[in-house]
Amino acid sequence: VQLQAFGGGRVQLGGSLRLSCAASGSIFSIMGWFRQAPGKQRQLVATITGGGGTNFADSVKGRFTISRDNAKNTVYLQMNSLKPEDTAVYYCKAWTTALQYWGQGTQVTVSS
Repeated sequence: VQLQAFGGGRVQLGGSLRLSCAASGSIFSIMGWFRQAPGKQRQLVATITGGGGTNFADSVKGRFTISRDNAKNTVYLQMNSLKPEDTAVYYCKAWTTALQYWGQGTQVTVSS
């Protein structure tokens, strides 16, 4: 199983970024994103089921959207109205019925 994340970068306050994570090697019931800021624990950002059900951290509701292309086994995170506190390394994660997998992180930096 491999998860490859793309799309991080540096933006200014209020900007947008789109992350993508391409998964291979299995069928994933749930896919999602976590983030980890310096000195903090990794935390959930958003998840999406194969049927399109979503879950968001309160801190990103209304600003971030998550979607997936089941045919491509790819999950996307559209991040709008970015704030400096969104600065973190973002990790994709995917769950099968029995196991869970992490992708490599991608850095998102929001400057004021």
